[in-house]
Amino acid sequence: MARPVFIVDGSRTPFLKARSGPGPFTPVDLAVQCGRPLLARQPFAPNAFDQVILGCVNVIADEMNPARVAALRLGMGEKMVAFTVQINCGSGMQSIDTAYRYIREGVSDLILAGGAEALSHAPLVWPQQGVRWFAGLAGAKGIGAKIMAALKVKPSYFKPIIGLERGLTDPVTELNMGQTAEVVGHLFGVTRAQSDAYAAESHKRLARAQSEGWLKGEVETAFARDGKFYDHDDGVRPDSTAESLAKLKPVFERPWGKVTAGNSSQITDGASWVILASEEAVAKHGLTPKAVILDSQWSALDPGIMGLGPVLSATELLKRNELTLSDIETWELNEAFATQVLGCLAAWNDEKFCKEILGIDGAAGELDQSKLNVDGGAISLGHPVGCSGNRIVLHLVNAMKRLGTRRGIATECIGGGQGGAMLIETV
Repeated sequence: MARPVFIVDGSRTPFLKARSGPGPFTPVDLAVQCGRPLLARQPFAPNAFDQVILGCVNVIADEMNPARVAALRLGMGEKMVAFTVQINCGSGMQSIDTAYRYIREGVSDLILAGGAEALSHAPLVWPQQGVRWFAGLAGAKGIGAKIMAALKVKPSYFKPIIGLERGLTDPVTELNMGQTAEVVGHLFGVTRAQSDAYAAESHKRLARAQSEGWLKGEVETAFARDGKFYDHDDGVRPDSTAESLAKLKPVFERPWGKVTAGNSSQITDGASWVILASEEAVAKHGLTPKAVILDSQWSALDPGIMGLGPVLSATELLKRNELTLSDIETWELNEAFATQVLGCLAAWNDEKFCKEILGIDGAAGELDQSKLNVDGGAISLGHPVGCSGNRIVLHLVNAMKRLGTRRGIATECIGGGQGGAMLIETV
């Protein structure tokens, strides 16, 4: 028999917008910053966990297997097994899903699952021609050969490419993530005005959540080595309006595109953790569960329309659990792009798409946007890729507790043409 799996606690760092140059924290720094206060308030020792799982996409050279580095820095002991998972935008949720399955099947009882990403630390990559020139120079034997090799140099060899730019381009379709959002928007007739209005509302909701103090139990202050501290998500622009956003030019498909810097997720640094426990661990340590994970689902589709991943994965969850869109009281759908989120909503309300692609009779229905991303999302918060899937689960649980709702779904699109979704119920 599958065992119940509980979410008992969690925390995250503030999400810090990437600006000029590397930010104050590496992925492991971020994981440690929110991990220390989380572990410090538990009634058990840090080494009581069975294992640590961390999602991270852009692993930096000094932190190979950041899960293990973070576990050691968090004082969890040299015997702590820790490993890193990577499924692009779903990495932070993959860590929870992997832990969920270990506990459900009786392999583990207590797991720390997280996600961490420092996109501001994305490396610069040399052009391949430049790499070959360096290799030829290094391999040349004798002073004459080295001079001849050196003379083959071209200025273009010294023009590095931002690694993140390559990482956000699908190698199969050769479309970057913004272009895939444009495709989804075109398929479902999403307008520029709709996208800008959605983006403005995201900023409005996050600003309200900050001013009302709704994020205080979730966001831990991060302290940098130079003494500076960071206590809030700093990408929010409360003065954003649909009218002001309408002045921005399209980024990916000029001049007629709908995706702009203002209605896209921000490039950001951040980390998040959740603690998962079995019934036995809850009883042993006297824990108070916040929620139980009922089910999870991963789906895949054409990379060119990767933004529709949430529709496939969340619909499978609903079908398997005999639920409808209206049965879910709170939704977290990661805001990669406003156009992509609105495309998902339109797909659920499209009879032909639902019949041919989702295999259901008629349209799934209209998702009430008052239930969706109630405190803003990646457009106002930012999207630290390996972390976001973890954050949306953590925030979904906290939002449901605050709102008094019972069922929720956290879901995201995943670069490369996939989608992940998790069905949560409050305890």
